[in-house]
Amino acid sequence: MARAKTKLDDPSLYVNRELALLAFQERVLEEAVDPANPLLERAKYLAIFSSNLAEFYMVRVAGLKQQIAAGVSGVSDDGLTAAEQLAQVRERIPAMLASARQHFEVLRAELAEAGIALLDYAGLNEEQRAVADAYFESDVFPVLTPLAFDPGRPFPHISNLSMNIAIVVTGPDGEERFARVKVPKALPRLVPVTAEGSGAGREHAFVWLDQLVVAHAGSLFPGYEVVAAHPFRITRDAEMVIQELEADDLLETIEQGIRQRRFGSVVRMTVEPTMPDHIRDILVENLDMDPADVITIEPPLGMSDLFALSKIDRPDLKYATFVPALTVLLGEGEESDIFTAIRERDILLHHPYESFQPVVSLIRQAAHDPDVLAIKMTLYRVGTDSPIVEALIDAAVAGKEVACLVELKARFDEESNIEWARALEAAGVHVVYGLVGLKTHSKVVLVVRREGGKIRRYVHVGTGNYNTVTAMLYTDLGLLTCDEKTGEDASALFNLVTGYARKNDYRRFLVAPVDLRERLSALINREIEHAQAGRGGRMILKMNSLVDQKMIRLLYEASQAGVDIDLLVRGVCCLRPGVSGISENIRVWSVVGRFLEHSRIYYFANNGDPDVYIGSADLMPRNLDRRVEVLAPVRDSKLANRLRDEVLEAYLRDTAKTRAMRPDGTYERVAAPEGEAPYNAQEALLKMRKSVVRRRKRKGTPQKRKSGRRKG
Repeated sequence: MARAKTKLDDPSLYVNRELALLAFQERVLEEAVDPANPLLERAKYLAIFSSNLAEFYMVRVAGLKQQIAAGVSGVSDDGLTAAEQLAQVRERIPAMLASARQHFEVLRAELAEAGIALLDYAGLNEEQRAVADAYFESDVFPVLTPLAFDPGRPFPHISNLSMNIAIVVTGPDGEERFARVKVPKALPRLVPVTAEGSGAGREHAFVWLDQLVVAHAGSLFPGYEVVAAHPFRITRDAEMVIQELEADDLLETIEQGIRQRRFGSVVRMTVEPTMPDHIRDILVENLDMDPADVITIEPPLGMSDLFALSKIDRPDLKYATFVPALTVLLGEGEESDIFTAIRERDILLHHPYESFQPVVSLIRQAAHDPDVLAIKMTLYRVGTDSPIVEALIDAAVAGKEVACLVELKARFDEESNIEWARALEAAGVHVVYGLVGLKTHSKVVLVVRREGGKIRRYVHVGTGNYNTVTAMLYTDLGLLTCDEKTGEDASALFNLVTGYARKNDYRRFLVAPVDLRERLSALINREIEHAQAGRGGRMILKMNSLVDQKMIRLLYEASQAGVDIDLLVRGVCCLRPGVSGISENIRVWSVVGRFLEHSRIYYFANNGDPDVYIGSADLMPRNLDRRVEVLAPVRDSKLANRLRDEVLEAYLRDTAKTRAMRPDGTYERVAAPEGEAPYNAQEALLKMRKSVVRRRKRKGTPQKRKSGRRKG
């Protein structure tokens, strides 16, 4: 056993986390060239790739550079120092960016054929140029602010992810001078140049705003000659260091961190090949950055602005629209009684295939129901115009006890969450910001209701955020139940995050950092025992990321014991499947499709008596040890079987959007068997939910549901 343990610690058995994350970005980029995707959706994938890569620099590369600066001597699980990881990242990314530009050119040609032209300023015809020039005079020129750099004027601040033009001018004395012009974020990056009255409503032409600024740079410097104008874009360190133990007011500390983020160190600058070395040197010196972090790529810089194309009214170039199925059959006319539906049996919702409305209805009804005494919930990423937050405010105004944990440390949503926290506090909601040193990532709602002289607790546990927008874009699961022990666990959880309660014996929930790691490990060890006893062992684990070394080692041990394991890991996977003697019984799949795979499902066969959990936690050290996370059991046998037979099996059948991970950490597309059409799990699940609703409608008035078997 000691020999096996040493072997399982071997760095060669682990994929580097940063390189695994880049491999995921490559899978996203593949969708931009997949002809099965509509044209405008392919443009969106390019935008997503660009946005994801910027975040990778802001967070992951910034973290590596911080480790190097701090002299951290440790190595990652795969044996690389921070400097070695950074070197490999720098080596890999230029090829990815070059590939993205090649894909862009192919996509641009296909869009042009479909009537959507992304043009260079030099390629505009006379009519288009007249439209562009008029727009510059009326809308762009008044907003621009040329900033000179000379002994009397310091080098200007360059904000994160902003598009800028480095300009060199000469005056009457012939001396060259440097200036910078920021391309305004307030204006669209893609400027429409279709002349009014032309085309048939399906023709669209755009020019890049930065090219428009370059073309008219001379108007910004009258009396000077513009001899050079070159776009550039920088990415800054966006990680915030929060000293919670020393913070008297966490909200104020977060606000200060958001302001400081604007001035984070520069971790990347992208420039076009035409930029001369002397201009690049000026930027590198004054931005105090490493020359190795300058990346030269063909234009356009910052392709995340391609998101704007999604606003074009061309449904023929987009995914077919759909309406999420309302599978919880409630009353008609007025808002129906969600409490009655939950009392009849547990409800499992699979978004976006099924409507998020029952969750909204739960909060709304609770806010206005005179029998509801209290509402408690966690908020991680809420979004704008949240009907759920509005309902919480209504509940507080109505005099109910409302407690809400707003996670201020949700990266890049801090400002939005601060605004919601203040609005909730102003309405009388008890707002807390979580436990010191722990980010609260769990997704839980607790509604306390008086019924017939007794107290009944209704609980929602989800895998995704309480955000009505992402509920249409991400695949997530939600469980609605009034199981008494689940309600007790939910109460204990909220006492943990709002007070000083410590509970180590949750009845239903697996809770991090209390017992989630230990109880998940026990479930895996049980499958090992089944396999060793000749009863077989089977696990299907679906998550966003698999990074934790202890969990990976345990999965290796399970494979060695003969447990059959399928891992559906959308993003980062540091485990190597298919390694002889180590992981030949493990398969790793990644599904990248129309919807972002965000649900977590942990299925343990348990010799024919399965345990199935859903929740917020991935198998990463931060989720298991440094966050408040919850996994909840799906105890209704009918719902548990649905998760296995309908959801998990659909993903394991997918031959349209699935990649299989190889032992070396690379991925290859899964091909459909010869003669068969590719099976798209997400499309199949959409059709499946629609057919369920149609069958119910044909049956007429819904009958009372029969309960499935529950454990315990």
